[in-house]
Amino acid sequence: MNASDTAFIIICATMVMLMTPALALFYGGLVRARNVLSTHMHSYACLGLISVLWAFVGYTLAFGGDVGGLIGNFDFLFLKGVGGESAPMAPQLPHTVFMGFQCMFAVLTVALISGAYAERIRFSAMLLFSGLWLICVYSPMAHWVWGGGWMGQMGALDFAGGAVVHMSSGAAALACAQALGPRISTGSQHSPHSLPLTLLGGGILWFGWFGFNAGSALASGSLAGQALVTTHMASACGILGWLLIEWKHTGKPTSLGAISGALAGLVAITPGAGFVEILPAMLIGFIGGLVCYGGVFMKGKLGYDDALDVVGIHGLGGTWGALATGLFASAAINNVDGLFYGNPGQVWIQLVSIVGTWVFVYIATRIILYVVNAIVGLRVAPEEEFTGLDLGEHNERGYNL
Repeated sequence: MNASDTAFIIICATMVMLMTPALALFYGGLVRARNVLSTHMHSYACLGLISVLWAFVGYTLAFGGDVGGLIGNFDFLFLKGVGGESAPMAPQLPHTVFMGFQCMFAVLTVALISGAYAERIRFSAMLLFSGLWLICVYSPMAHWVWGGGWMGQMGALDFAGGAVVHMSSGAAALACAQALGPRISTGSQHSPHSLPLTLLGGGILWFGWFGFNAGSALASGSLAGQALVTTHMASACGILGWLLIEWKHTGKPTSLGAISGALAGLVAITPGAGFVEILPAMLIGFIGGLVCYGGVFMKGKLGYDDALDVVGIHGLGGTWGALATGLFASAAINNVDGLFYGNPGQVWIQLVSIVGTWVFVYIATRIILYVVNAIVGLRVAPEEEFTGLDLGEHNERGYNL
């Protein structure tokens, strides 16, 4: 084990943990004032529930011994054997540190989905759905890519979560938006109630993303530095890409567009942060801004109410990033070449992983939603939706003016 690597990953884990409260701010500012606390509760509930379930069963399903390339075994059930010894997947780190770092990824991924069902889901349904989704969807996906499963064996490249985090949350968000149906009120009533909250949350997410991507090197070396720089440059270019198309399309650049573009660039570079060089990363981020803007714009055309644009930003941004990794990966960075460096087969591998992720996650999520609806019901009553979930579900008000 290496002390500097351990210290580095501990810091990165705390940065990734901070991303979940930051997500609460980001999402909370985008909803209407009567739902700001219920939206925050989704993120904070995930910090509690998903952390506990990860320790009990999620971690072993993701990183236990491989069973047929599909799931981990029960070697680490209830964290049995997870202590100060070297982690099997990262021998330079204590097992507890590796487990804790991965826990923060699981929490954030489940919390991301909440943007699709904000302002209309029962809190009890949200809890049951989140727990089942961690066990039945996230843990298998993490195993497929990072835990020795079939995607990793195939050679799919996903440095920090393009498939495991972003495509998964995007596909689940699409399933949730379609299963719950649109919010009752429409039009201007869906306008964000506090863009400063959203901008603050987005800025903290950008900060935490350095721990998210650089920490995925699992060591404090040159690869982590490469991932940090590609992450920042892609995000910066994502802002420019989003603002360019927004300005052209609407005639005005907006602050919401700027922070959305930053997140689009961050999402797009996540799968390739430790595989691509800096200039290609900037192009990936710039195109990510364009792609995600188009995805958000098309939401209205396709008729689903993804309240906070999880599909458009995380789903499509992650998909573009995974494909771009197959195009721009360079062996000079991390031992694997993509199409533009003489390895066209990598694009096919990335496409298989993209299709596999979307199909599995979407179908599994719809099944989970069906079960949750049968047990507790997914959606609040119409009168509660009009009053707001802050009062209806939690007996609180976000503001007392």
